[in-house]
Amino acid sequence: MIHGKRGNGDLYEESQDYDVHGRSILAIDRGGLNKRLLDILESMPNVKFFFNHKLTGADFRRNKAWFEVRDNDAPREEGKRLREIEIDFDLMIGADGAHSSVRYHLMKYTRMDYQQIYIDTMWCEFQIQPKTTVADASLMSNDDGSFTCTLFAPASLYTHLESDLTGSLIPPFFDKHFPGVTSLIPPAELIASFHRNPHLPLISIKCSPHHYSSSAVIVGDAAHAMVPFYGQGMNAGLEDVRILFDVLDKHARMDELSAGAVAAASRKRALAEYTAVRVQDAHAINDLALQNYVEMRASVLSPVYRLRKFLEEGLSKYLPWLGWQTKYARVSFGNERYSEVVARSEHQGRMLVRGFVGMLGVPVLAGGGLSVVAI
Repeated sequence: MIHGKRGNGDLYEESQDYDVHGRSILAIDRGGLNKRLLDILESMPNVKFFFNHKLTGADFRRNKAWFEVRDNDAPREEGKRLREIEIDFDLMIGADGAHSSVRYHLMKYTRMDYQQIYIDTMWCEFQIQPKTTVADASLMSNDDGSFTCTLFAPASLYTHLESDLTGSLIPPFFDKHFPGVTSLIPPAELIASFHRNPHLPLISIKCSPHHYSSSAVIVGDAAHAMVPFYGQGMNAGLEDVRILFDVLDKHARMDELSAGAVAAASRKRALAEYTAVRVQDAHAINDLALQNYVEMRASVLSPVYRLRKFLEEGLSKYLPWLGWQTKYARVSFGNERYSEVVARSEHQGRMLVRGFVGMLGVPVLAGGGLSVVAI
């Protein structure tokens, strides 16, 4: 939904469908999903949880790791180190987020290319409180009927708004750039939320490889933290897990047919294949997420962007046998590899350019022919 103000001062809302075929993305509460996954894992006999264990060291050649243990009931004494334990492991899977300890220790054992970028954008959350009862609330709202809104803006703007401790700059800013917001969120609540909620940075991380030998692999944000503008962060992390275990299972089945196969050797080959397959896709979705911020911020109002979207959606709807789709549809409603989505989208772009050049060339040639005849 695009919100704006016309030249005469009237506010307007202009929808842009997610997809020409009527498909849309769905939202789910991350906290609720985490709880559900923990409940399922807890019911499995081969899974055991250890909370309050912090990874402090790892030796991926000897397959040993050290954890700092914090006891909930025991008060920590000032200046005294927490208890540390040593464990042996076969395979460590690092799913410990953008500031991954597993990745940090993995870098000591493999020549990892690593790139970390903070984009010049901060974010802060606000709430639109419900005007209806919860029973009538939208499916896309929170459980209490409220809506969570996020302000993405340059860090310099946040610094400017923070400079006035009274918050008097905040409502006029929203009135100017997001007209209509102060009718949904009272100015006093806007100011309170701005001061109460954290102003957080956005990070994009790429690295390669994602594994070391047969003993370690990283998935999710630990391997490819991305900005949130494609809505693919958790999807990509869950896809990591699916692909990782597909590859592990494939090599395990192959070794069942080989006499004297060694599990560690099989796992080493599987992890090498996982890195070879997954790194290019992880890099592709990171780039797509960064590019989509530009689209969401400005391109949705661009005539060129709208024309390409119109043409691609028209081809997808009326000539489906061509296999033509928008980049967004391929990512959000399909299961293609991210790197293949990029390649196909670039191919479609080249075809559209050639089509336009050809269409422009026809009247020029025809006009030239008429001129010749007239002479």
